Amino acid sequence: MKLSERDLWLAVSGTPGIGPRSFYQLLDFFGRLEHFWSASETEVRERAAPLGARRLQALLRTRQTFNLEATLERLARAKAKYVTLLDADYPENLKTIFDPPPVLYYRGELKAEDALAVAVVGSRRATPYGREAATRLARELARAGVTVVSGLARGIDSCAHRGALAGGGRTLAVLGSGLDVIYPPENARLYAEIAENGAVISEFPLGARPEPGHFPLRNRVISGLSRAVVVVEAARTSGSLITADCALEQGREVLAVPGPITSPLSWGTNNLIKQGAKLLQEAADVLAALGVPSPGAEEATRPDLTSQEEKVYSFFSERALHIDELVRLSGLTVQEVTAILMMLELKGLVRQLPGKMFCRLY
Repeated sequence: MKLSERDLWLAVSGTPGIGPRSFYQLLDFFGRLEHFWSASETEVRERAAPLGARRLQALLRTRQTFNLEATLERLARAKAKYVTLLDADYPENLKTIFDPPPVLYYRGELKAEDALAVAVVGSRRATPYGREAATRLARELARAGVTVVSGLARGIDSCAHRGALAGGGRTLAVLGSGLDVIYPPENARLYAEIAENGAVISEFPLGARPEPGHFPLRNRVISGLSRAVVVVEAARTSGSLITADCALEQGREVLAVPGPITSPLSWGTNNLIKQGAKLLQEAADVLAALGVPSPGAEEATRPDLTSQEEKVYSFFSERALHIDELVRLSGLTVQEVTAILMMLELKGLVRQLPGKMFCRLY
């Protein structure tokens, strides 16, 4: 079977040890991958010598072993699709970065509207303050028609995705592993929801493990897909600061949510603000930075509630309520009230306090 140039991009990008820079170097050496594919081994070793012996050996092995039909079957079994930089539907924002992934694998759908995207990232060990801020910002951005991008990690990332889903919008999750390796594993259900309401994306082929070296690469894709990056809680060594650095290199806006100076998770965000990042208090600040009009007051309506959510929500007034009191007042089980409170939190209507206490936000 004769392979097209697009097929060869899939083959070469999936070669172990060949990242974006090595890929584009090879492309520079040969002009087109079809020329590399048909060249003699001697010619490959001579023209692509700067790649090093190990990478050259891996590339030559790929020429012998790559099976397009088997690769496509494996992608189909994983419900995965792919797009290359050669394709018209490759994400527009990502095309502009220095080293865009030659191939993106994804589950879900990539849409033109994702060009208006904002990344919301932060600490995996988020505080209740950070979780609330990320959820609320993502929900409000989603309601304004912004696609929310994050990394499916624990903490702020998960809150950002859930906030966008609660706001009825689209969200993109960028992985540091193959699409068939869900990390962290407890986010499997969230992964499925994102694939239904946006896309899960990776530049790594199926089977790739979440190795430490993958995450800086993933972070540049998170910022590259976005027009702005919002950082919510970050310690001195937080990976989200790498995403902010990538954003600056890519010419993206960087905004940060300020935090209490007593919290080590505020160091990164507060320092970003000291260095010139925009201080962020509400979603309207992000929209203003992007030159996007904020939704009118008529759009800022309370989210729809189920009858049981409405019932539990009606018991809140000015004071906080313990979950046991809500169980007593509602006549529902503890499990039912717990699930309802979780949804009310995601919809931005209540907040959990220490000691299983909950208070109304609006």
